[in-house]
Amino acid sequence: MFSALATLELDQLRSKLIRQEETIIFALIERAQFKTNRIIYRRDEHFFRIPNFEGSFLEYLLSETEKLHARVRRYTAPDEYAFFPEQLPAPILPPLQEERVLHPNDVNVNARILRLYIDHVVPRVTEAGDDKNYGSSAVNDVTCLQAISKRIHYGKFVAEAKFRADPELYTKLIRRQDRQAIEEQLTDREVEAQLLRRVEIKATTYGQEATARGYATLAASPNREADGDTGDECRRFARLLAQIYADWIIPLTKEVEVAYLLQRMS
Repeated sequence: MFSALATLELDQLRSKLIRQEETIIFALIERAQFKTNRIIYRRDEHFFRIPNFEGSFLEYLLSETEKLHARVRRYTAPDEYAFFPEQLPAPILPPLQEERVLHPNDVNVNARILRLYIDHVVPRVTEAGDDKNYGSSAVNDVTCLQAISKRIHYGKFVAEAKFRADPELYTKLIRRQDRQAIEEQLTDREVEAQLLRRVEIKATTYGQEATARGYATLAASPNREADGDTGDECRRFARLLAQIYADWIIPLTKEVEVAYLLQRMS
């Protein structure tokens, strides 16, 4: 389940990113079968009464899940990042001897991912309201957050690969701390356009299958049009997922890439 990267060839990295799309799309579709259930995100909600824990129900489940995964070495992998790294226990498995691919860095944008997910993603992929499925909603949230986090932080490997392809150029830009120029060099607009088209096509296909299984809330986005058929609703949902990529996943990935390179010593 948790694997490190042994290569930095861009084609292979892109292949891995393409496979991660399915994980994210499926996770969001699974979350969409439940209502928003905002109570699980409220830190001031005493309904759950979690002993010795200050935070929301989602934060509790996420932190406890990370502790369990940490014990089996998940967060020793260079492509895995915890939302609560300060709470992680030591692994019970012996360490793996792996070649270091990334340069040392402390780039971790999970706090922003968590906030964007709660404030912007969940309200868009779920039907407003409370259906009491708090545990199921939070379990799916954990899956979504971990998948999105992995995808965004994978940008470090892409940035490292591009640095190695043209170290002279990137070293010059890093020494100048020129964020804008670095981002421009990292950006491939045609690849981004292909990504968005691919996500929309996949989400349309998977969304139709999910709707057939009875996930009615796939058709309950804020932009729902009256009297639309199932196919239309699935296409709207698919466009919504592509927009999530365009508005948050791609920009945050670029931020991670730039931040990583600015900390990188040539």
